Amino acid sequence: MLTLSNITYRYQQAWMHFDAHIAPGEIVAVLGPSGAGKSTLLSLIAGLIAPDNGEILIAGKPVTTAPAHQRPLSILFQEHNVFTHLSVFDNMAIGLSPSLKLSHAQKESVRSAADAVGLTPYLDRLPGALSGGQRQRIALGRSIARQQPLLLLDEPFSALDPALKKDMLALVKRTAHARGTTVLMVTHHPDDAKAIASRFLYVDEGQVALSRPVADLNAPPPAMHRYMGMMESP
Repeated sequence: MLTLSNITYRYQQAWMHFDAHIAPGEIVAVLGPSGAGKSTLLSLIAGLIAPDNGEILIAGKPVTTAPAHQRPLSILFQEHNVFTHLSVFDNMAIGLSPSLKLSHAQKESVRSAADAVGLTPYLDRLPGALSGGQRQRIALGRSIARQQPLLLLDEPFSALDPALKKDMLALVKRTAHARGTTVLMVTHHPDDAKAIASRFLYVDEGQVALSRPVADLNAPPPAMHRYMGMMESP
């Protein structure tokens, strides 16, 4: 589903190098120290920055030089960009059409996404009338409504309290499995990876240093000991 082949990117005076393959429908967490290159990796995949070399394939098609808006993916950041003057329906619909002129099929896609994230009763309301948890679901619903095969998550739930974050991770996992969506999620928290992913990538010093089953986080390899707050790796 997603392949990064010999992707290199120069950041300031350092070179980053990424090779990875994510299977269709797989949920993969991206872990690593601050500044290691996790968000850069997602930005390269999304087309927000361009690599110096290498190839990116999504669903077997090269997208390395494709502009961001033409790539078959959705991306959810820490800042959810909920528009306070738009209804819940329009907040999700704007991901399909900035003009909010939707076809019948697009309107049905928004309603289906709202149902998936539990917002159907609130489609006519403004975000200010919703709880914090419900507002968190709007941007996720927007991503789901776009019906793209790849969903990128850049720590979108990091500011949530533990119970709400747990609910949102479970919601992402449930909807991704139901729709066959491939998910790549950046997180600083190994417990989040355990909650949602079957595999994790450990990014360190601008490269994918490890690719392991998420169960390995219960007994992390030595390369991760310092990151995990254990004794320093030799």
